[in-house]
Amino acid sequence: MTEHYFSAEPATAEKQRRITVELAGAEREVAVASGIFSPDGIDRGTAVLLREAPKPPAAGEFLDLGCGWGPLALTLALLAPEAQVWAVDVNERALDLLRRNALGLGLSGVRAGTASSVPDEVRFDLIWSNPPIRIGKAALHDLLRTWLPRLREGGTAYLVVAKQLGADSLQRWLAETFPAYAVDRYATEKGFRVLRVSPRE
Repeated sequence: MTEHYFSAEPATAEKQRRITVELAGAEREVAVASGIFSPDGIDRGTAVLLREAPKPPAAGEFLDLGCGWGPLALTLALLAPEAQVWAVDVNERALDLLRRNALGLGLSGVRAGTASSVPDEVRFDLIWSNPPIRIGKAALHDLLRTWLPRLREGGTAYLVVAKQLGADSLQRWLAETFPAYAVDRYATEKGFRVLRVSPRE
């Protein structure tokens, strides 16, 4: 059976190592490992979202959906140290790496865990996500149906999706599925779309 980065318990040996990446405008050292998404650094889609998304509010409840080793969650926490940043993934190895990375960077506001670790009553001011498109359309749609309704009024989600992996069809599906939400293409860069989703006021 082929192992995917969205396996809950990767079977491959961990092979953890440290790399230097740019997060929130400065070089930072982080831990990565095999068996996770983008183990060699920041992937192209996430890099586009980091460049294009507006600076987060100074405080609030934020969500990194599909966090991996944590470039989005860590950036949110670095830019908004007063915020509570929830980072959700199915991959336990990635979650462990994110916890270590947050600790190493002195970021006490990051909460990394599986979906069940986020209390049902939590509502989000901001969602950043490079969603796991390759889990399949049905699973992806279920994921978005679960989390986007947890945006509070005035909140916004920014999703980065490769054009060749169906960004435009996903935008149409979002608009049809969430008629009470405004859905638009916030930015386009290097074959990626950044989609913006927010409850209509």
